Amino acid sequence: MLITTLLLIVFFAVMVAIGIYCRRHSTNVGGFVLGGRSIGPWLTAFAYGTSYFSAVIFVGYAGQFGWKFGLASTWIGLGNAFIGSLLPWVILGRRTRVMTQHLGSRTMPDFFGQRFDSPALKIAASCITFIFLIPYTASLYNGLSRLFEMAYPGLDYSVCVIVMAVLTGVYVILGGYVATAINDFIQGIIMLFGIVAVIGAVLSSNGGLTAAVEQLATGANGGWEYASFFGADPLFLLFVVILTSLGTWGLPQMVNKFYAIKDEDAIKKGTIISTVFAIVVAGGCYFLGGFGRLYDVGDAVGKGDFDAIIPTMLSNLPEIIIAVVVVLVLSASMSTLSSLVLTSSSTVTLDFIAPLREKKKPIGEKGKMLLIRAFIVLFIVISAIIAIYQYNEKNMMIAQMMGVSWGALAGAFLAPFLYGLYWKKTTKAAVVSSYIFGVGLEIVQLLVSLKVINVSGIPVLSFVFQNSLYSGVFAMLGGLILVPVVSLLTQKTLPQNVDEKFACYRRTATVEVVDALGDDESN
Repeated sequence: MLITTLLLIVFFAVMVAIGIYCRRHSTNVGGFVLGGRSIGPWLTAFAYGTSYFSAVIFVGYAGQFGWKFGLASTWIGLGNAFIGSLLPWVILGRRTRVMTQHLGSRTMPDFFGQRFDSPALKIAASCITFIFLIPYTASLYNGLSRLFEMAYPGLDYSVCVIVMAVLTGVYVILGGYVATAINDFIQGIIMLFGIVAVIGAVLSSNGGLTAAVEQLATGANGGWEYASFFGADPLFLLFVVILTSLGTWGLPQMVNKFYAIKDEDAIKKGTIISTVFAIVVAGGCYFLGGFGRLYDVGDAVGKGDFDAIIPTMLSNLPEIIIAVVVVLVLSASMSTLSSLVLTSSSTVTLDFIAPLREKKKPIGEKGKMLLIRAFIVLFIVISAIIAIYQYNEKNMMIAQMMGVSWGALAGAFLAPFLYGLYWKKTTKAAVVSSYIFGVGLEIVQLLVSLKVINVSGIPVLSFVFQNSLYSGVFAMLGGLILVPVVSLLTQKTLPQNVDEKFACYRRTATVEVVDALGDDESN
């Protein structure tokens, strides 16, 4: 307990100190929200990775899918690295940075408003972001209680949530995006070293890698399928890989990282750094979870309590490893939390409140800064209250809202954002259809999960809505088909000046030739 406490004190002190140091970068909205669009490759790559991987993955997903798929759950981590990290940097990174600067947009809803000449699309996107990021933010506290109970027996879960919320709020409010990016870098380093140390300790406690795999294949809770290449349920595994990987392409807090990166060279370097980070952290988390069946978790799995698996694996490890895990999970949660609340508060202020006030009394720069900071406090307070309430009351509505948040956001935004960057013929009507389809599908999923609607008698619907993972995948893939089809049928709603908006990709530079003969020179 002493080692854990000392590490936490140092960790918290560094986080707050960075927030104070970065106050000078947060004197205007551009600096506070995007760091002046001058963030380098290392900070951006780590900010992307730490926003991606939270305690939900380390404690919840790693335990749940490790138990269901065994070592094949490592494919989820690799999918996160190559589909969720590498490809977005390659496909979205440069185009997002160039076009958002050209249009002057600072958030994803603002991009939709500027790209499609539609304030209504911007306001609608900001509402979707607000509604579905709140329960997603609340879910970040999941898993903290188990690990803190292991490190501090008897400690109330509410204390864990409040401490994490307050400290995150302090450094985000003080330093904005720059403080968040620097802290994400430090937290990312902790996550890298932490996951490697934990995997080594767990394997060592089971006799090494070979012995652990043999036990997994032959043990009482195991079987050959849990040590196999594709696991016990390959189809379900594929859906998990797609949702947790492709979803990042449409999440505002993830795409926003490309808005702030410095230049072309930073994007190239950031692509490599982000991918390697994801391989180690995500691949390591799911690989670790694959050995969950080596441990006696009692009747926890029978009750659906998969959050008990990882803490059980770690409970008998040396105190220094437990201390590292506690700091690791805090790092993962606080980095994602800071990204989410900054995204939520800036979206509501810049894309919802400010446009509504433009006709009456426009909000100045200082007013916007004050509002963004106020909403950061509000979002953190609301998410903390929801997390504590859900933990104490086991409210099914909140639990299911947390589950559908990712799918609703990615389903609504992924397709129009991607096509908006690449295809001139994308129309306003197509964007609206994607909003309705993605959000509508997940609302139906919520009603099915709460048993308000029964689709068990309809084979296709029962397959799609068997859980939020499946419906989330269909929301994203359906949008990728729906947007081009609707666009071709609704060219009357094509925005104006599309060529001018895409002109940022075709800049021409004229240089003087000084070291080669021209084609018109005679011999």
